[in-house]
Amino acid sequence: MARRATPTLTEAEYRLMDILWQLGRGTVADVHARLEDRPLAYTTVLSTLTILERKGYVRHSVRGKANVYEPRVAREDARRSVIENVLTTFFEGSPRALMLNLLESERLTPEEEQRLRSLLEGQD
Repeated sequence: MARRATPTLTEAEYRLMDILWQLGRGTVADVHARLEDRPLAYTTVLSTLTILERKGYVRHSVRGKANVYEPRVAREDARRSVIENVLTTFFEGSPRALMLNLLESERLTPEEEQRLRSLLEGQD
C-alpha cells in the first residue's frame, strides 16, 4: 500500500530543504554532497526533490544536463505550515492546547518563567 502524501515536510524532505535554504539553489549532486552526517542514495535525493517539487516546496530550472533546484517556500513559512498541521491534527486547532501541552512537559527556569509571564501579560 502506498504512503499517503503529506502536505507538510517529512524529516527527509526537511533535511533536503534545509540544504537548499542554505545554498539558495543547487543540483541533485550539490544537495547529495551536503548530506555527510546521514548520507542518502543519489536516487533518493533525486526522488525526494521531485516530491518536493510536486508539493510546491521547490522549483527547478535546467542548466546544461542538470536540474537546478531552488526553494519556493521560505523556511518560516514551512515551519508555520508544520505547526498548523500539528494544531489541526493533534490539538483541534487550538494554539492554547498546544502551548499548555508544551509547558506541562518542560521545566522552565525562573528567567524563562518570568519572560513567559511578561509575554502573557502583554508587557513585552
